[in-house]
Amino acid sequence: MTNRAPTLSASRDSLPPEGAGLARGGPSLRPSVPRHNARTRIKICGLTREEDVDAAVAAGADAVGFVMYEASPRYIPLERAAELARRLPPFVTPVLLFVNASATKIIASHARIQGALIQFHGDESAENCLQTGLPFIRAARIPLNGFWAPTLSAARDTLPPEGAQFALGRPGGESPADSARFDLVKYAQDYSKAQAILLDAHVEGYGGGGKTFNWSLLPPSVNAHLVLSGGLTPANVLAGILQVRPRCTTLAVDVSSGVEISKGIKSAEKIIQFVAAVRAADEQFENLAGT
Repeated sequence: MTNRAPTLSASRDSLPPEGAGLARGGPSLRPSVPRHNARTRIKICGLTREEDVDAAVAAGADAVGFVMYEASPRYIPLERAAELARRLPPFVTPVLLFVNASATKIIASHARIQGALIQFHGDESAENCLQTGLPFIRAARIPLNGFWAPTLSAARDTLPPEGAQFALGRPGGESPADSARFDLVKYAQDYSKAQAILLDAHVEGYGGGGKTFNWSLLPPSVNAHLVLSGGLTPANVLAGILQVRPRCTTLAVDVSSGVEISKGIKSAEKIIQFVAAVRAADEQFENLAGT
């Protein structure tokens, strides 16, 4: 006697209910979805050499940055950036960093490097950023010695309310009259069309100059994707991620000087160490979130 295949209706009837476990105590059929977005994206910025692009890709970077700002020691011409970008495999994003450049120049540059993300790192208004019609991230210049008004000691004692202002000033005292206030929550709202807000230290000129700011004094809740930058290294990026990740929608990190031998010349070993430190932070954060 030959065995007959079950009918379609019988097959439907015999399917286990959604989420039911396998027979004999097996695991659930439903895939496990983490409760927290545990993966921190990584951008290696200021690349100038083929070997550094290759090292970033091999280490697992999600994006690489090319500086289009001529005053920067890491500046490379567009032709050179296009040449380096051609080495990138699928799903590794080239990022073009501009400072107060015209929309015409940005659009022309993007035409040479298709799929690039634009990084506005100067004094561009929200309207300026939208003029190109291209996807972008916006840098926010965070005061090095910023603290919650009115005093640093008060900031240590209590968390600021959402939307409170970041202020430049001298620790333990009132901010000077000419201090610039910085409201990150409002800034994120003003640049809500940006794919992310990049946090960099406010120093003379443009760029963070390898300086860190006080991560613990950022607002407790920012409704935006954030990119932590400014003075990151393999030694401190874990602490930075644990400080900033709970305050935002998702977090990425951006490193340049922290993986360099000299300006514009990267160390493959430091890149590997940096990526490993980020992954260690992800694991630690997920463990903390699961407790």
